[in-house]
Amino acid sequence: MRIGELAERTGVSVRALRYYEEQGLLAAQRSESGQRHYEEHAIGRVRLIQQLYAAGISSASILEMLPCVVTGVGAPHVIDKLRGHRSSVVKQIEELQETLLQLDNVIVSATAAYETGRPCPPS
Repeated sequence: MRIGELAERTGVSVRALRYYEEQGLLAAQRSESGQRHYEEHAIGRVRLIQQLYAAGISSASILEMLPCVVTGVGAPHVIDKLRGHRSSVVKQIEELQETLLQLDNVIVSATAAYETGRPCPPS
């Protein structure tokens, strides 16, 4: 399939697909005229790349992880990196949960002040 069809089928821009190729994350065969052509399995690979990006993993780390993820053969350093990234995400979630609690407290105080006409208590 050509790059436009891959973009349409994966919901990823043509520009992003070109970037993936530049980074070594995605391979295309070239026609004599230089047009990119992708195998059917490229759809799954693009979706996997998108998931890893969504998890906050850099293109360099994705490049390192892809062989492990695609083949199912684990490499200790890749597993360590994945676990390290997971720990980082868990910490971010905990920090966001604390921020959410703080925000909820501010909303409760602001709502009470609005409804009673009394100013919010100083923090």
